[in-house]
Amino acid sequence: MTTLRFILPLLLLAFITTSFTTKTRLAENPDAVIGTWLNGTKKGHIQIYKQGNKYFGKLAFLTEPNDAAGKPKVDSKNPDAKLRSRPLLNLNLMNDFVFDGDDQWEDGKIYNPEDGKTYSCYMKLNNPNTLIVRGYVGIKMLGKSQTWTRIK
Repeated sequence: MTTLRFILPLLLLAFITTSFTTKTRLAENPDAVIGTWLNGTKKGHIQIYKQGNKYFGKLAFLTEPNDAAGKPKVDSKNPDAKLRSRPLLNLNLMNDFVFDGDDQWEDGKIYNPEDGKTYSCYMKLNNPNTLIVRGYVGIKMLGKSQTWTRIK
C-alpha cells in the first residue's frame, strides 16, 4: 500500500510534466503554424507562410473553384468594386500576424470572401495538426472560432 501511495503521485507528476513539455515545444516554435490547413468550413485550403517576421495566409485550394457558369470564382462581395473581379484562388486572406512569444499569433487580419468583410484575428495551435482561428470585431469575446486541420 505504501508503494502505491508513492508511485501514483510520481505517475501523475510525469504525466503533467510531459503534457507541459509538449505544449511548451509548440509554443516555442513561431514557425509551427506554417503549412497548409483545411479551413473550418472544409471548402478551402489555406497556405500559411512567413514573410519577414509576420505570417500570412492565402487561399491555395477551393473544393468548388468555379461558379455556375464554369468560370473561376472571384471576390464578388468585396466592398471595393475595383477588386470584385480578382480570382479567389491564391488570394491573400490573412495578413500581418505576429507570434506573441507564448502560444498565439496575434494582431492579424482575416478577410472573409463570403461576406466581403475583414476581421481582427488571432491563431492558436491546439496541437501540431489543429489550429484554432478566431475572427472578431473589437474585442476577442465578440467573434467566431474555426478549427483548422493541417494538411501538410
